Parts: sequence; C-alpha cells; structure tokens
Amino acid sequence: MSAVQIRRALLSVSDKTGIVALAEALARQGVELVSTGGTAQALRDAGLAVRDVSDLTGFPEMMDGRVKTLHPMVHGGLLAVRDDPAHMAAMAEHGIGAIDLVVVNLYPFEATVAKGAARDEIIENIDIGGPSMVRSAAKNHAHVAIVTDPADYALVAGGTTTLADRIRLAAKAYAHTAAYDAAIANWFAWNDAYTHPLGADALGATPFTPVMPIAFTRKETLRYGENPHQMAALYVGQAVGAGGIARAEQVQGKELSYNNYNDADAAFGLISEFRDGPPTVVIVKHANPCGVASAPTLVEAYRAALACDSVSAFGGIIAVNRPLDGETAAAMTEIFTEVVVAPGADAEARAIFAQKKNLRLLIAGTLPDPARAGFTLKTITGGLLVQSRDNGMLSEAMLKVVSKRAPTPQELADCRFAWTVAKHVKSNAIVYARGGATAGIGAGQMNRLESARIAAWKAKDAADKAGWPAPRTIGSAVASDAFFPFADGLLAAIEAGATAVIQPGGSIRDDEVIAAADAAGVAMIFTGMRHFQH
Repeated sequence: MSAVQIRRALLSVSDKTGIVALAEALARQGVELVSTGGTAQALRDAGLAVRDVSDLTGFPEMMDGRVKTLHPMVHGGLLAVRDDPAHMAAMAEHGIGAIDLVVVNLYPFEATVAKGAARDEIIENIDIGGPSMVRSAAKNHAHVAIVTDPADYALVAGGTTTLADRIRLAAKAYAHTAAYDAAIANWFAWNDAYTHPLGADALGATPFTPVMPIAFTRKETLRYGENPHQMAALYVGQAVGAGGIARAEQVQGKELSYNNYNDADAAFGLISEFRDGPPTVVIVKHANPCGVASAPTLVEAYRAALACDSVSAFGGIIAVNRPLDGETAAAMTEIFTEVVVAPGADAEARAIFAQKKNLRLLIAGTLPDPARAGFTLKTITGGLLVQSRDNGMLSEAMLKVVSKRAPTPQELADCRFAWTVAKHVKSNAIVYARGGATAGIGAGQMNRLESARIAAWKAKDAADKAGWPAPRTIGSAVASDAFFPFADGLLAAIEAGATAVIQPGGSIRDDEVIAAADAAGVAMIFTGMRHFQH
C-alpha cells in the first residue's frame, strides 16, 4: 500500500510551532482533527473544529493529564493493519476508528532539566503517552504517518502520504524517541542518582552505567574527514543550552572542516584553563599547542605566543580568553590563520577579519570551567572507551619541593604555567615556559628525552628567527606531563637552560632524577598527578 489518504489526524504537541497552519491545511482537505489539552485549545482559538481525545476514548483526561491517550481507541486506531481482515473485524466490533496521521512532539524534558527545575517537575516532564503514540504509529508506517518534527509538516499538509515518506518519518520518529529516552536514562544515571531522596548508595549509583544510552543530532555534513577520501559529519549533544565549539556562532569564513573542528576544540579546551586569568592567547596546530602566552594585553599575549613557534603557527587555530579587539585582530591577520575562537569580538575586530574571507571567526561565549565534571569517549574496534574528564587541578597542598633548592616565586609561577599547558599537549609532553609564555613545546614523542630535545630545538630556532641573543629556555621552567623515568630527559632540559622543573614524580628512579637536579642547582617540584593525553 503506497499512497494513503488522511481522513483522521491526531495532533498533540508540546512545541506548537506551525501546528495551526498544518491543522488548517488538513482541515481544508476534509481531515477530522483529534487533539488533546493545550493543542486542542490552540486549534479552537484559531477557529478550527477539533474533537477531543476524551470524546474518542469515552474517558476524560485524568491524573493531571498523565492518562489521556493510553487507550485501545487510540492505539487500536494506530496499530490496526488495514489490509488484515481480522484487524478490520476487531476495529468494527469495538467501534475503533482508524487514525492515519499522528503529529506529536514530546514534553520538554531536557529544557526542564536545563532550567534547574525541581525533581518533581522534571519527573512530570517525562512523556509517556506521546512516545507510545509515536512508536505505535511508526510501527504501522505501512498505513500511518508519524510526524515528530515541525520541519516535516509540509510532507503531510496535502492530505495524502507516500510509503517512502512514511518510512522516512518512521525512522526519524524512532530516533526521536531513542534520543528522548537516552536523555531521561542519563539524567537518572548521572544526575538524579546523586540527589535522589534514597541516596546514591541505595540506588547503587556509579558514574558508569551498565548500558550507556547515547544520542546526538546531526548538525551538518562536512566536506570530508581528516583526509579527502573519508566522509565526516558534525553531531551535537542533547543538552539544552550546552556550549562548546560544536555550538559556537560562526561569524564569517568558509565552512569548517573536520580538522578545523578538532583543532578548534583543542584550543578551546586549553584557553578555558585561563578563563579567570590575565589576557591569554593559545595557538594550536594539529591539536597540539605551538604557542601559549599571558600578558597585560591581548595583542601582547598574541605576539608572545606567536614567537614560540611562528613556523607552526602558520595556518593554525587561535583561541583567546577575552573579547577580541581591533589591534589584536590586525596582528592576527599578518599571517594566515584558519580559525579564531573568542568569547566575543568588537565591531573593529569583526571588520578587520571581514577582509579575510577564508578566516573563520567563532564566537564561543562564556568559557567553561576547566574543573567541570564530564566524560570523554573514544571508539575502539568493537567498543567504546569512556573516562571522566581530565579536570585535575593543582592545589598548593599538592606541590612538593623535592630538591635542595626551592623555586623562586617567578620559577613557581612559570612551573604552574608550563604545567597547565602540558596538560593539553599530546604525551610524551615537555613544555618550557618563562615569564608567562611558552618557550618550547615537545609533543607526542615515543620517549620523553626526545620531547625535551625537540622542545629545546624549537626554542633555539625561534630565537634565531627573532634575532634574540639566546633562546627563552634559558632561565625557564620545564613541565613534564608524566614522571622522568631516567635522568636523561631532565639533563636535556637543564642543558637547554631550565632552572626549575615540575613533574608528577613516582618513578622508581626518582632519587636519581632528584640527585641530577640538585647537582645542577635546579629546583624540582612533584605534583603527584600526571596528565597523559594520547
């Protein structure tokens, strides 16, 4: 059975966008309109004739609206197979009329959670009848059309539906209810369990549920993935009001690529570490920072970050922790930059960037708290790895001076700065910093010694290009994302000019490493925390 003429439609929506116009179009085709509660009232206010569901079922809405469509007169009209004689006989025997179209969108559960509603209000916004009707209609898509998205109203407004459209609408409907149920399940598992009146222990609460419901909505299809032969798309999470790179406002520039999104997110994560700090600029290339600096002004911070590795910065991603001003924007356009991420941008900055049509400007709004909770996910063959976010933050109590010499206040500040950056560098990570700016960054090597050497070499190369008398590693602090397993990595850093070291500690050769630091008069701090990022 392909084309179906709509004779009766059941309309019950939380989001009433476009519902009156659709109902008017259906009414012009002679379709009987059946509705509930607020939707019925909205249609009557528009002058349309509407039959209440309670008239159809013979039962009034009851229990504060919890029970209204859960009835054989509704679900029999949705589920009956129209070319099955037994089904048709049952309909005739019980006086059940066929329903050819269901238009439903569900109670705003996510929006209710997002606004910080009390638990009882959240529970009341778990829709029961709506998903039941959606699933019944979708199952019987051979005969019934189900519409869950106002964007699809035009498909049914003409009064008939095709099988191809009904199949597509059914698939979309099941995805809709799956996402809705996932949001509810995740709320119970990761939010409500910790505030439930019975307590987390009584619920057996754990951060990792036995089943992880995941639902994302496709925002856009990308030109390609990491390489042109790979397909790619961007999906956004369910959380209402969520921020981040995926939801940032693109002010200008060509379409973002898969790699642009990946690198911009890396820059956004690192700049968020400095959201409450002085003006700071992060430059990222291939998901690794190649320059980070804090300064009294944003333009000074940019120039200091660029000086760390101006070669890698070409075609990079820039993130800032302050609204972008014209002077900084002008400096940024002196070299080719792919993407700039900022909490905001003034009119002068926007006008300057507008002259660079390929440069993308993303306005991300408020930077997130780096200490926030959450999870990261990574696909592996046949499964998914899930872990809590690396939101570990250093406290004064965690800092343990293990060398004979304690760091100076400036060395301590540089240690903390380098440590913050190292957290966002692919392991093995070595970061030299001096005066609130990175001096050299070594990322992603198979051993820590090579990362230390590469970072020092980059610092020397930067000094040669800038005409400085010496690289900025002289008198710098060096951070290692994990412990030095041997003294060789530390000795390479000392040879580069580092005078202070911050690292997790915990190696079986810690004594050898500490002895090497003491022999060179270098201050060393243990944190007891590592920051692997693979």
